[in-house]
Amino acid sequence: MPILANKTPDELEPIILNALDKGQILSVQTYYLSDYGEKVLNLVTSAILKKYGREDLIDVVYTSAKELVINATKSNLKRVLFARIGLDLFNPENYEQGMKHFKEELKEENIRKYKSLFREFKFTVTITFYYSPDVLNIKIKNNTQLIPQEEERIRQKFAQAVSYANLFDFYLEHGDDTEGAGMGLTLVGILLNQSGIDKHQFTLYSSPHYNETTARLEIPLSQEYTSRRERFEKERESSGLSREEFRKHFDSKKEFH
Repeated sequence: MPILANKTPDELEPIILNALDKGQILSVQTYYLSDYGEKVLNLVTSAILKKYGREDLIDVVYTSAKELVINATKSNLKRVLFARIGLDLFNPENYEQGMKHFKEELKEENIRKYKSLFREFKFTVTITFYYSPDVLNIKIKNNTQLIPQEEERIRQKFAQAVSYANLFDFYLEHGDDTEGAGMGLTLVGILLNQSGIDKHQFTLYSSPHYNETTARLEIPLSQEYTSRRERFEKERESSGLSREEFRKHFDSKKEFH
């Protein structure tokens, strides 16, 4: 895709539309999602969904993608902070000590000041859009792997997404604590569920081999689309293998739903 930096939204729109006409994969990389970055994310998301007549999904898809970019940025922030104060992320005692500093820095105005350190440590977040008339896949990737404590927390957040009937109940319980409580993953699950999208079409997985973590949104755009999970089940049944045996054969990454 053409370089999008230093262009106004009015200049960006025709560039994005031209890329869509050519069927190009769209990718945006950032260290920190500024107001400008949010506009780019919104422009790309809206353009793709308008192309396939799914304007009804713009708000939920944009909000979900934005939350996942913020979540990935917070993960990078944690690693910058641990490196800065000389703590080992994989040491349980160091982890508890470092998390106290991390929670103090979670406000947006504090995260912004770490942009130069994100650059120094080469901690980026990459948002990639793959699309067709049937499905929009969005992958949000940061170049760090999950540690066991983070994997356990993610499982809890996915479970929490099932426990809330709607966004009103979610905000009634958590109010303004969503920033510090790390509730972005739960929010995305609720948003998708309320829009009629199967929560299993939001996944997050970590690859130690590539030292990266990826959140994936699989947004059906037509009734004819068969989800990745449905294809997995059909292939598993045909293979005769157990779910776990086939998953190891199908994909070596740890994946959370």
